[in-house]
Amino acid sequence: MPDSPTALRVESRTESGAVPSRRIALARLRDFALVPGIIAIAVVGQLVNPVFLQYDNVINIVQTMSEIALLVLAQTMVLVVGKMDLSLESTFGLAPGVAAWLTITGGHSLGLLPGWAALPVVLLVGVLVGALNALLIVRFGLSGFVVTLGMLIVLRGLLTGVSGGQTFFGLPDSMLYLGTTLWAGIPASIWLCLLLFAGGIVLLGHTRFGRSLYAIGGNVDAAKAAGIRTDRIIWIVLITASALAALGGLLLSGRLASVAAAQGDGYIFTVFAAAVIGGVSLNGGRGTIFGAFTGILLLYMIQNVLTLAGVPAQWIGALNGAIILVALVMSRITSGKRQN
Repeated sequence: MPDSPTALRVESRTESGAVPSRRIALARLRDFALVPGIIAIAVVGQLVNPVFLQYDNVINIVQTMSEIALLVLAQTMVLVVGKMDLSLESTFGLAPGVAAWLTITGGHSLGLLPGWAALPVVLLVGVLVGALNALLIVRFGLSGFVVTLGMLIVLRGLLTGVSGGQTFFGLPDSMLYLGTTLWAGIPASIWLCLLLFAGGIVLLGHTRFGRSLYAIGGNVDAAKAAGIRTDRIIWIVLITASALAALGGLLLSGRLASVAAAQGDGYIFTVFAAAVIGGVSLNGGRGTIFGAFTGILLLYMIQNVLTLAGVPAQWIGALNGAIILVALVMSRITSGKRQN
């Protein structure tokens, strides 16, 4: 953030200008664009199978969504600031995998740490991955796409290596808690997901830090001229995103009581689909946390309807890809801007 009163005045003029204000206002209006679609899918789902709107099925949808939703939250922050992190899906698997490797005994596990240390290990792995990404992208000026693609492959290989290609079982209670515990009759993972999204909505939509993210994603040179510490903010975003991915992986591992060697593999496609249909721009500077949340909710509702209708799971991946393409075309038509 700016250090001097002059810089603060420059930033204030930039952030309160007509164009950024209109952009944020339109983004907030765009948030509700998927609400009619969500309602329509709910109606269709109930017609396909009366089980769809029953309490247990709704909880099942939201709980299974909550784990990958943290990846969507993380990727949305990264996209808004004008970057892209493909390695989030591998962090989603590696962080709980390393925690299991270090805390349980037998097989390929080392059992070097007590069970209570699993949660700190998960978050630490996420922070370290994010810091390494930020070092290569910000400090050395390397392409974010290429760096995180390479990191995705490296992390996936590390998980396969520490697990020996096998699934970790017998996880400590500290890894099971968030995935299995009920708070007020509702899974803790749902509460945690909703709280984090609510925090993200407040952070990006109502704080100077959030406005700085949009400024950097919209025009990094103008943001620097306004006194915004762009490098520091990008560091914070990349590290936070990786920590959120690690936490999401812990939620999945806790619910399944295991960590598979392929955990998170291919999730990045669903993450991008949810972000794009939720109105998040791949070019940076546009999109909101609430819009991304409606995107992942819509996708999981569609997947559940297809499952209840007996449609093979293989078609769901094709659907996600089609949604991305359609959303990109619609974004190109409505914005009038070329997408790079």
